[in-house]
Amino acid sequence: MSTAAEIVLNGLALGSVYALVSLGFVIIFKASAVFNFGHGSLLLLGGYLTAVLHEHLGFAAALAVAVIATAAVAAAIERLLLRNTDPHAAHTLTIITIGVDIVLMTDLARRIGGDLLSLGDPWGNGIVEFAGVTVAQSRLASIVAAVIVIGAVFAVFRFTSWGLSLRAAAEDREAAALMGIRLERIRMLAWCLAGALAAIAAVFLTAFPSAGLERTTGHIALAAFPAAVLGGMTSPTGALLGSLLIGVTEALCAGYQTELSALGSGFSDVAPYAVMVLVLMFRPTGLLGTKETVRV
Repeated sequence: MSTAAEIVLNGLALGSVYALVSLGFVIIFKASAVFNFGHGSLLLLGGYLTAVLHEHLGFAAALAVAVIATAAVAAAIERLLLRNTDPHAAHTLTIITIGVDIVLMTDLARRIGGDLLSLGDPWGNGIVEFAGVTVAQSRLASIVAAVIVIGAVFAVFRFTSWGLSLRAAAEDREAAALMGIRLERIRMLAWCLAGALAAIAAVFLTAFPSAGLERTTGHIALAAFPAAVLGGMTSPTGALLGSLLIGVTEALCAGYQTELSALGSGFSDVAPYAVMVLVLMFRPTGLLGTKETVRV
């Protein structure tokens, strides 16, 4: 029983980190109707900056700089590469993000090489034991941090003029523009926020029991993409629900891989996509996604 509890708790911790990443996917999609496949490279950038700066600035200051810098890079991508492209050509914008991902990922992989970088997080390899359950301190910290950060993001959505404008633009961009909402500003701030969330997520994806930051760490963001699709690309709440479901599923498949050996030893890596496909077969718009209506 304690083993099952540990697996579920680790799955919730992993899902909470996925939620930070998938929320970035959803925010950008709501603001600009773009699937940002460059999100993994932003995550890797935030982690890399934290890793190289923490010895000189300390962990907290290094993370703050990394969050700001990653948000600035995300804003620059939107401003310099995407804004002058036809906003109705979503497929073109999506392809551009793939190109951005290749360029950033290649440069960061060259800088990291074969090293494993530590981000200097304060939890180290600490372990907490309670009621027969053993869990890493970093896992508990990831849950607490995700609750605080995601709660703050939802508060921004609900109580700020930017959040109201974002929701209005997501419903009807043309009507929002006619009402005086500055869509360019909405998109840029959305990219900034998504970049900041990716940098925070990098800390917990590389903390113990993970080995550290490596050049392939950015690919983990691809596991959060099914969570965003699963929840519904227009629903932040759906992204949160989908992330928790994906995290627990992945943890269960990894924890019981012996029993699931018939599905292959690496089934936990493809489990997020399997769950996504199964759900979309019955709910094409995702768990909390809304159907698009067309007036004729």
